[in-house]
Amino acid sequence: MAFLGLRKWSTPACSILVLRPMAPFLAASAVTFYLVSKMQEMGVRSEAYAKDPKNPYGAQIAKEAHH
Repeated sequence: MAFLGLRKWSTPACSILVLRPMAPFLAASAVTFYLVSKMQEMGVRSEAYAKDPKNPYGAQIAKEAHH
């Protein structure tokens, strides 16, 4: 019996069947996350912002620079 015109759809037995169509989006999300985090790290460690007192990583950068 249909409820408001909607019928039941069978669900896949294996979760791999659900993840297979989403694989390109998951891979693209992982690549985007990695690249954005690398760009953020490069920006925080850049010469212009490394000595800025508002930089939350300033102490860590200064400690690494003295080595």
